Amino acid sequence: MIVPFKRKRVFVQILLTNDDGIYAPGLEALESELQQLGEVTVVAPVTEQSGVAHTITFLNPLICKKVYRGQRQRGWAVEGSPADCVKIGIMEFCSVCPDLVVSGVNGGLNAGINVLYSGTVAAAIEGAFFDITSVAVSLEFSEDPAFDKAAAIARQVTELVLRQKDVKPRLYNLNIPTAAIFNERRVKVVPMSVLRGGEKYIKRKDPRGREYYWASNDVAPRSMEYETDLSALEKGFITLSPLQYDMTDRAAMQAMDSWQFDLDK
Repeated sequence: MIVPFKRKRVFVQILLTNDDGIYAPGLEALESELQQLGEVTVVAPVTEQSGVAHTITFLNPLICKKVYRGQRQRGWAVEGSPADCVKIGIMEFCSVCPDLVVSGVNGGLNAGINVLYSGTVAAAIEGAFFDITSVAVSLEFSEDPAFDKAAAIARQVTELVLRQKDVKPRLYNLNIPTAAIFNERRVKVVPMSVLRGGEKYIKRKDPRGREYYWASNDVAPRSMEYETDLSALEKGFITLSPLQYDMTDRAAMQAMDSWQFDLDK
């Protein structure tokens, strides 16, 4: 079970975003919890941006509007992607450079290969681009999601991360299964699974007789060789995966040192 520190809490400048939109209940719940750790600036998409990955806006103007809760300005709503929100939030809307970027709480897990498609994770990656420790937070899909409880877990895990990590900015992906909301809360540090899933399509016809295809969203198989985020989540663990965005294959580069590219010959 996660036990909050009784010592003086950390106080940090936090940029909060998501991919479900600025009025999403998961964002509101996480905003409330993160205020225990520091000053929170909210910059989030106007509408849901699920599955947009690391899309950014550069061919069109980026429209941003202030959002209020009563007389208090709550944050900014951006007509763009989650990555847009982090980029413009850091450059334009935060009074100082944030110490922490948090994205979520997303309604639905972002684990396994879905990490590459996720707008939630992309927002955290954008924060990491700026050398800021960043955390993507996702809760298993439910018709009645307990965002308040998930946000409390996310805040506690984030505080523990900040207290124990090294000085280098880090990127983390946090996933919370439904089982952890109502049962024992155990955190496991695991790698993301890279097994493919969701490769099947259901073929149908619309009312006009035109054929269309609908992705089946099949779950990726669980690796039995070693524990991953997918297998750990299935066992009810809260998973924390340290990520990196440098996709260079270092071993391949070393093997290619002896290759010849004399194109003139």
